[in-house]
Amino acid sequence: MAKTLIEIKQGLECQKGKRLRLRANGGRRKTIERCGVLAETYPSVFIVELDQDENAFERVSYSYADVLTETVELSFQDDRKAMVMEQ
Repeated sequence: MAKTLIEIKQGLECQKGKRLRLRANGGRRKTIERCGVLAETYPSVFIVELDQDENAFERVSYSYADVLTETVELSFQDDRKAMVMEQ
């Protein structure tokens, strides 16, 4: 598990274009699960393009702090063993 925002950002930059499953805290005991592709990484946020058949919107963005604080959990599906990044 990454310990700093810089390590999280560098880890995600290496995973651009890969499929992932996203679990996010939706508030009030609600967990949101979505699948998509890590599209872009920016200095403060990263963007996930969602699968259109399952979701109403095209893209979502989260900050690296969301991963650090465990509000968002990412698991990449391309590897044999799923790499999990928790915030």
